[in-house]
Amino acid sequence: MNISLFNQMVKLNMKNFLSFGFGSALYVVLMTSLYPLFAENAEAINELIRIIPETLKNALGFDSLTSYGGFISAEYFGLFFPIILGVFSVMTATQLLAHLVDKGSMAYLLSTKVSRTQIAFTQALVLISGLLFIVLLTFLGGIIAGEMLIDSQTSLEFNTFFQICLVGFLLFFVVGGYSFLVSSLCNDEKKSLGIAAALTFIFYGLDMAGKISLDFEWLRNITPFSLYNPSEIANGDAEIFIPSLILLGIGFFTFSTAVVVFKRRNLPL
Repeated sequence: MNISLFNQMVKLNMKNFLSFGFGSALYVVLMTSLYPLFAENAEAINELIRIIPETLKNALGFDSLTSYGGFISAEYFGLFFPIILGVFSVMTATQLLAHLVDKGSMAYLLSTKVSRTQIAFTQALVLISGLLFIVLLTFLGGIIAGEMLIDSQTSLEFNTFFQICLVGFLLFFVVGGYSFLVSSLCNDEKKSLGIAAALTFIFYGLDMAGKISLDFEWLRNITPFSLYNPSEIANGDAEIFIPSLILLGIGFFTFSTAVVVFKRRNLPL
């Protein structure tokens, strides 16, 4: 790792870190502030949920919408959280390698005493730091909003909220990892962005298809999104240790492979 490069890249990307981080935190606060309205109309919401097909309820996490844990996991952690973190992971991974190669800026970095391995490793740490920063702000926003805006008897336990955020971070450690690997392979920024975004969309779609139809449930075995189940964690029905280890292993493998690939490939500089 090169400290000077890390500091410079964090400074260049800080605007994105703050935008996505505070955007995510504010959204979880907003959704938490809306929960009392849902709780007051629990009977009407239960009637509405009953007419939704069972498979669609499972896919959207609507099976326990009337509890705060079920509400926040369905309305935020199962829907907007993957979108926000997915966009950030794909976009930032592309910016940190493929964009610099495409624009020729990488030549300036390689002309210094910093090795290719140090550059790729440092850029990977910048991406991981950004993900960690966003998830941390989301976690703090949710905890503070839960304490201030809703009844303590219905709020989500600290440990449960931490587990949802931890597995969420590890899922996007994987998304960031394969996006960074694609970025290390591409000379064209748009191509890298397109491939990483398409992979993320396909993986997310396979998970949704597996939840909606039992005939396609096997598709969930080939997507990392199946290891992230915020509704089950909120209900206390999920075991997170093994899924977390698998996500950590995949993320570590993809980031490590990206560093090796970037070190060995020929660059058009």
